[in-house]
Amino acid sequence: MKGVILVGGLGTRLLPMTRVTNKHLLPVGRFPMVYYPLYNLVEAGIRDIMIVTGGNAPGDFMELLHDGSEFGLEQLSFVYQRGARGIADALRLARSFVGDDRVIVMLGDNILGGSIRKHVTAYQTQPSGAKILLKRVHDPERFGVAEVGDSGRVISIEEKPEQPKSDLAVVGVYMFDEVLWEILPTLTPSARGQLEITDVNNAYREAGELSADVLECEWSDAGTPESLFRAAEITRGSAFWQQANLPTGA
Repeated sequence: MKGVILVGGLGTRLLPMTRVTNKHLLPVGRFPMVYYPLYNLVEAGIRDIMIVTGGNAPGDFMELLHDGSEFGLEQLSFVYQRGARGIADALRLARSFVGDDRVIVMLGDNILGGSIRKHVTAYQTQPSGAKILLKRVHDPERFGVAEVGDSGRVISIEEKPEQPKSDLAVVGVYMFDEVLWEILPTLTPSARGQLEITDVNNAYREAGELSADVLECEWSDAGTPESLFRAAEITRGSAFWQQANLPTGA
């Protein structure tokens, strides 16, 4: 199984900090933001990872991470996404890297307060299809919201619904099998001109092939000054991150 971390975007909600670098290189607590999804994947057993960059300062990722050996990676690759064409478009750039393997995709600004190992292990035993991670929230109308049946299969996904059917927000962690590459060419741009990850998930859902796990640990994105502060609080208060052996470059 291979990993893909998406670190594109202009980070306009974090101006003026993002005038000088990509938002995923801003500090969250002691470490750059991108360290957290990278370590989450490594701790879950993923050793081959591609980082899809975009926006400004793509070379800064290579300067920071080099070949990934400090994290114990066997392979670390980089590719650049031109324009704001959406998460699903970014995944198309990883086609040759992933090959016939399954893939776990993480949004680079999603900070989790714990391990995802058990969820990755569960997916690896799933015969086919995809898996998404969810988190119970008090304000689901701000997020993509999933409705899950008793079998653990996803019944519906709605983007920022006015009347949510559940309190389960879709977290930026997705796991796909090789059917992903059949779905991507069928997508059409949304109203905002992007290829949406929700459309990928819904294609799996319509085929009855989308499962979901609910996170027990804390979760936040880090796309605004407020959520960036919240993400730092999560890492400081997490035993998982306090015990993590993140490289310091010393």
